[in-house]
Amino acid sequence: MSINKVVTFGEVMLRLKSPGAERLFQSPLLEATFGGGEANVAISLANFGLNVSFATALPEDIIGDACEQELRKWGVDTSLIVRNEGRMGLYYLENGANQRSSLVVYDRSYSAIYMAKPGDIDWDKVFNNAEWFHITGITPAISEGAMELSFEAVKKARKKEMNISCDFNFRKNLWKYGKAATEVMPELVKYVDYGIANEEDCQKSLGIEVDVEVEQGSLDLAKYKMLSEKVLKHFPNLKAIAITLRESKSADINGWSGCLNDREKFYSSKKYEIKDIVDRVGGGDAFAAGLIYGLNRYENKQQALEFAVAAGCLKHSIMGDFNRVSVQEVEKLISGDKSGRVER
Repeated sequence: MSINKVVTFGEVMLRLKSPGAERLFQSPLLEATFGGGEANVAISLANFGLNVSFATALPEDIIGDACEQELRKWGVDTSLIVRNEGRMGLYYLENGANQRSSLVVYDRSYSAIYMAKPGDIDWDKVFNNAEWFHITGITPAISEGAMELSFEAVKKARKKEMNISCDFNFRKNLWKYGKAATEVMPELVKYVDYGIANEEDCQKSLGIEVDVEVEQGSLDLAKYKMLSEKVLKHFPNLKAIAITLRESKSADINGWSGCLNDREKFYSSKKYEIKDIVDRVGGGDAFAAGLIYGLNRYENKQQALEFAVAAGCLKHSIMGDFNRVSVQEVEKLISGDKSGRVER
């Protein structure tokens, strides 16, 4: 399988982070950058050399202008972005350290994508010459209008016989407009070919339960196989489900791996011990982008999974939402070069 153009759709936000490992407002400084799940995927894919467009709604102001310029800087096509009423969504981030967890505070109400509604985006234009569409469970959680727009998008993509991938991302602090994730996401996933998730996403977005313990710092791969089988049984339209496996030993130390079930075989990746995490935000997005790239550039699913996991691993070393790595750097890690030695 090889594709010429990928489209991602969702909200990109202004990210306001306290410096280093400071608590929010410990000092009167916040680092301002941009980020958001689907935009993160778009930038990763552009870094990997794919033709990628990002569809969203941005406010008609200088913050929206700066965001669009930032996306273009990475090689992402922004011609599909519409300007809409509403503001720029925000999220505040406090990096965790040792046994103190990271903290995210959303401020997204009445943003441009929150205010968007069906008909605001011309999907025929968006999907012109596109072969792959990526969406997440974040956008349908933002507002009823964003949820309806998400369904409009997947239905149009399905009519055009595109490959559709969806990261089931569960965000408990976003589902506030009267619908539960388990009411919306199972219906959305009926249009999807490739699912991407962690164990919480499967259980809290789809309502598919398996007794998976993630707080103990070690994971039982057999239970993830069982979880993947239950998801595939529940959604016969899915061609495959990929699940990230994170062993959270502390905010600084994680085990990181992944698995994939394509109905014919259950694949598991090598595991990386990640120490001294710089920024774990966007790790799942890096995995999703790596999987999309891998499925379209490598001969088998095992290679695709290894590429996705290695891409996600490297993201933990990079500050900011975006995974600023190349195909060559990911393949170098896959080959076993993880010494971190200076290259001269």
